[in-house]
Amino acid sequence: MRTSGLTELEAVLAVARQRSFRAAATELGMSTSALSHTVAALETRLGVRLFNRTTRSVSLSEAGEQFVAGVAPALSAIRDAIEQASSRRHTPAGTLRINTSAGAARQVLTPLILEYLRRYPEMKVDIVTEGRLVDIVVDGFDAGIRLAESVPQDMIAVPLGSSQRMVVVGAPAYFAKHAPPRTPADLAAHQCIRSRMANRAIWRWEFERRGESVSVDVQGPLTLDESTLMLEAARAGVGLAYLSEWNVADDLAAGRLRSVLEDWTPPFDGMCLYYPGRRHVPAGLRALIELIREKRDAGRARRR
Repeated sequence: MRTSGLTELEAVLAVARQRSFRAAATELGMSTSALSHTVAALETRLGVRLFNRTTRSVSLSEAGEQFVAGVAPALSAIRDAIEQASSRRHTPAGTLRINTSAGAARQVLTPLILEYLRRYPEMKVDIVTEGRLVDIVVDGFDAGIRLAESVPQDMIAVPLGSSQRMVVVGAPAYFAKHAPPRTPADLAAHQCIRSRMANRAIWRWEFERRGESVSVDVQGPLTLDESTLMLEAARAGVGLAYLSEWNVADDLAAGRLRSVLEDWTPPFDGMCLYYPGRRHVPAGLRALIELIREKRDAGRARRR
C-alpha cells in the first residue's frame, strides 16, 4: 500500500520500477516536474547521481542500483509496520495496488472491485494491466490477479470463483463459406486470427480430449495481441478466434458468433488473487480477500 512520508525514497523506487519519470509520477499521483525535483534534491544531498537520464530513457546508475537494493527492503519493512498499526482501524483506508491482465481486469471490475469500493469508501484501488507476468513484490504491488496456472509457487493464492474455458468461435458469415472444423487438425484449412503473447511469441491453440493433448500453430491473415480486437475481428468474419468463453458469452447468446470444437476445450482452473505469504497482509487486502470468499461461498450456495 502507498503511504505518506518518506517521499524521496518512494520517488526513487517508483522511477526505478517504471524506468520513466512520467510513468512514476502517474503512479505516485504527482506532477513529473515535482517528481524530478524530489529525486534531484535527494541526489544533491547524497552527492551521487542515482539515474542516468537521456531524452529517451532512464536507467539506474551503479550507485543507484546499490541504493535501491539497500533501500527497497527497508522501505518495505517500514510500510509493513505502518500497515500493521493502521490495520487496527475499524474501516480499511489507503490504496490497494493490483497487477493483472486486461482480460482479468474486465472480469473482476464490476462484480468485485466496484463492490469493494462501495463497501470500503476510504479505500482506493490502483489496477495496472499488462500481459507479462511481473514480480509483484519488486514492482511494488500488493497483489496480483492471474490464472491459477500462472501464479508463482511462493505466493498465497485465493481462487476468485468457478473454472474457465477457452472456445473457438467464428461468425455465421464465416461459416456460410467454410465448413466447421471437426478436429484441431482441420484448422489447417481455416483462416484463423492469431494471438501474439506478451513475450512476442505466437500463441499455439491448445486442445485436449480424453487424455489426448494437441497444440496447433494456426495460420491466418491477422495477428493481434488484445482479446477485444480479436473478438471484433471474429464478429466481422475475418476468421476463427480462440478466446475465453467469458469474453464471448454475450455474442454466443445473441448468435453473433458460433463455437466449434467444444469437445476439445475442457474447463481449467480460473482466476486467483495472489499475494506474498512472508509479509503482513494489509487491512485493505484482507478486506478484499474476505469479499472474494464471501462471493465464492454465495455462488456455491446458489448452485446447490
